[in-house]
Amino acid sequence: MHDRQVLFENLVILAKAARILDIPVLWCQQRPEALGPTISELAELLTDNQPINKSSFSCCGEPEFVDKLQHLPGRELLLCGIEAHVCIYQTAVELVQRGRQVSVIADAVSSRTARNKEIALEAMRAEAVKLSSTEMALFELLGSAEHPKFKQIAKLVK
Repeated sequence: MHDRQVLFENLVILAKAARILDIPVLWCQQRPEALGPTISELAELLTDNQPINKSSFSCCGEPEFVDKLQHLPGRELLLCGIEAHVCIYQTAVELVQRGRQVSVIADAVSSRTARNKEIALEAMRAEAVKLSSTEMALFELLGSAEHPKFKQIAKLVK
């Protein structure tokens, strides 16, 4: 993956923040028996969840994902992971078509090449997908420095 270390660091930050803020996480893996499981640094933070193993590129092609998605409160979703130009792109576009407000965390997605990631981000923006960054999304979730979890979240990005 392009910028692999930055990707991993931001995925871990987002997983930690989700725990702190009690944000539900839907964890998907693309054919782990063939491609390998989620990296251990991230999987260790998602122990409250069981991964949804999928073979379709869009997460929406997996009935278990769609079922769990229907039980989540609200319409807003943050999307991160790999590969930006395949699974993330197809999932984001399908979620928007299903009436969800999707923010792709641009520094927490990647592809094998930088160009594929760039093309994916451009294409998603054209499909009404909002682009954000890890830090931007976290502070948007907090809304204010008065938020009771502000100090915990701020420590994650410093």
